[in-house]
Amino acid sequence: MNTISLAPLERWLRGTAVFRSIVRHGASETNRNRSLIVFENLFLHVHPVKVREKTLRFSHTYWLGGVTLACAVLLVATGVPLMFYYHPSVPQAYRDMKELQYVVDNGVFLRNLHRWAAHLMVFTAFLHMLRVFYHGAFRPPRQFNWVIGVVLLIVTLLLSYTGYLLPWDQLAFWGVSVGTNMAREAPVIGEKIRFLLLGGNMVSENALLRFYVLHCVVLPVGLLVFLAVHFWRIRKDGGVQGPSDDAAGSIDEAGS
Repeated sequence: MNTISLAPLERWLRGTAVFRSIVRHGASETNRNRSLIVFENLFLHVHPVKVREKTLRFSHTYWLGGVTLACAVLLVATGVPLMFYYHPSVPQAYRDMKELQYVVDNGVFLRNLHRWAAHLMVFTAFLHMLRVFYHGAFRPPRQFNWVIGVVLLIVTLLLSYTGYLLPWDQLAFWGVSVGTNMAREAPVIGEKIRFLLLGGNMVSENALLRFYVLHCVVLPVGLLVFLAVHFWRIRKDGGVQGPSDDAAGSIDEAGS
């Protein structure tokens, strides 16, 4: 019986930049390497064994990333109380928004605080990505964390977009209609994406329910997981650093 050897493919995979960025110490079958793989995994070893001293200092790096994180915390703190006054159904969703405005004590303040924190989070996340790109902090050994950051930006944009429909007013209805019609123009899968988002061929109660679940459950859980990985890799690999720090980091990686 003929068998296909996977050894050359495995060696090629381990030698790629993508694999080296994710699995920092290879995958050879030694006790030392098995321990290193555990130590270098957030889900197996939460606290890093060794971190760069600079990543523990409070510096200007936290100005944008820290503000973005603060906005995320504020969104959770305001979003949970809002869920007590909201029903994802038609036309009750719009009535709930009116009650928040005219009946609930400090309802307008709570809703506006949630909305403006969402706008600020998108703005600071985008500026944070620009700064990371401008300072070249996507270079080795931080390529994988750059990808995680891009995913976090996409999740942030999706959180803002899915929350746009929840008030169920004219602005939300037509804004989501235009956005999903733009998604429909994507080649091959555009129609399927639009149908999956709306749960049908038009913006209806199915779309409201799906956007609510995405906004309150699916996307926040994804954001939490990717944030954990992102901050863990920042402590291990460093954040936005200068050329001298990059050179020192390269020496450390070569030594390890």
